[in-house]
Amino acid sequence: MQVSFFKTCLVVVTAIVNHPLFFQKENTTLAEQDKEMAKQMEEHEETLKLIMLHLEKDEEAKKSAKVEEEEEEEEKPSWDFWSAVSMAVFLLIEIWRQDLHNGNTQESSNEDDELVAAGNFSHKFPLPDKIVLSSFHERYFHMSSNEFSRTREFVEGFADDLLEALRSECNRETDMELEECIGVGSMYENWRVHKPLMCDLIVPFAPPEPYCFRPIVWFQGKASSTDKAGYGKIRVTKGNEDSSNCACGKTDLGEDMLCLIHSKNDQVKPNDGMEALLCCKNTQYLDANQVMKWFQIAVTKAWNTISRKYDFELTFRSLDSPGALKIKFKSGKFLAFNIIPVVQFEDSDAYFMSHAYSEVLLDENPSSIYWSLSFAVYERRFLKSLTKKLPENSCHLSCLQILSFLHVKQCSLSGSSALSSYHLKTVLMHLLLSQPLTEWRAENIEARLRDMVRYLEKCLQEKRLYHFLIGNKQIPEEVGLPEIFRITEPLNLFRGFVLHRSMYKKTLDTFYEMLKNAAVLIKEYTFHIPSDHIKTLQNTSF
Repeated sequence: MQVSFFKTCLVVVTAIVNHPLFFQKENTTLAEQDKEMAKQMEEHEETLKLIMLHLEKDEEAKKSAKVEEEEEEEEKPSWDFWSAVSMAVFLLIEIWRQDLHNGNTQESSNEDDELVAAGNFSHKFPLPDKIVLSSFHERYFHMSSNEFSRTREFVEGFADDLLEALRSECNRETDMELEECIGVGSMYENWRVHKPLMCDLIVPFAPPEPYCFRPIVWFQGKASSTDKAGYGKIRVTKGNEDSSNCACGKTDLGEDMLCLIHSKNDQVKPNDGMEALLCCKNTQYLDANQVMKWFQIAVTKAWNTISRKYDFELTFRSLDSPGALKIKFKSGKFLAFNIIPVVQFEDSDAYFMSHAYSEVLLDENPSSIYWSLSFAVYERRFLKSLTKKLPENSCHLSCLQILSFLHVKQCSLSGSSALSSYHLKTVLMHLLLSQPLTEWRAENIEARLRDMVRYLEKCLQEKRLYHFLIGNKQIPEEVGLPEIFRITEPLNLFRGFVLHRSMYKKTLDTFYEMLKNAAVLIKEYTFHIPSDHIKTLQNTSF
């Protein structure tokens, strides 16, 4: 009788420990708790039935075996002892299993918690309505066309004067030759965010005769390593050298390998004076660091020549970028702009840049002889080609401006992020190509802004954002993109997130903090909207 009571107590204790009302899982919703509770109750009910059935059979066996009662009484203590030990072990194992299961569940949920929350949050993150967004954009980003054109004309005029002085200081027989500057970036695409205005100018340059540049582009899948995809090398050769039919001009030969067409002496001889042509030591490849030093020295000499003509100071904003300049007026105001030396890719409008767009690929430059390829001219042409196709007062650039504003403000609060304005522009261009252009009417600004956020979130979760032009066969023909860039494999701009987990986590955290603070940031920088102004917006646009 005592043994039966002891067994019954063990069964009750086991049931209590395994009951779903005890040791509940944390961080679960009510619906999940109800489902889990029902499941556990069914499992434990089956377990209790089996145990009670075992006890009933045991009691029946005792009653039917009266003849062997005395012998069974002698063996019972040892059998009951091992039965109790077994039940105790079962109880301990069950408790340990629950603790381990809960621990594993919490650990795995911690790793994927951000991504799970992400998919839901982007659809419901707080965002002001279209009235507030339109008013915010009109008041914060509005600038008179006169001020906009005056700023651009001033920078372009000063840059032309500076480059002309630079050309006069250079030796035409031994130094690089500079061409006319080209305007690129947000200033020329009409979605500038920076205040004051920021102008970006690129300046193609070429070597003196009889030398010429022969670029080598690395594409995804064809490069010797993935970190070189999207970059290229620029080989400096003499005009009478044709390396197009020889493999030695398209790849790096080892120290023990020789070209059967060009002898060893022929390969070494052109390298003797290459350092004067800004090549990396003992190579024929253009060195980005030497180009940066050369350009900074040339700009300094040119400014010393014409400084007496201007009533302001010219300084470098950063020594790590070849043409990051700043004009400081006596009134205390300043104007920042960039003059970036580039190398043209064959006869196209694609240009190799040394330092300006290293943030685009999120990877460190493999070497100073590798240059990133910029398609800024084609991107500007694509956005301009849509002007006549989009509805009047379309909201595509407004969405890009607002999203860029939110990102810049959030980075100022929580620190820098691996995301850049170029990535945001890439998201916009992908959506412009995939969605009907009629959907970008002014009254759809809230919906289209959410679309950009969702698309960007999806790319961050997948760690994959493809370059808009490279490998994109849907680019309109009027953009004029060369076929070589259409047929290649797409280039993932987020490939750096795969290896740099800390950078990825910081970027993801900044992105979600930006979404949480979006409404507050917009309202903080929005002036009071008069009631009559709201009625005007409702009657005119909405």
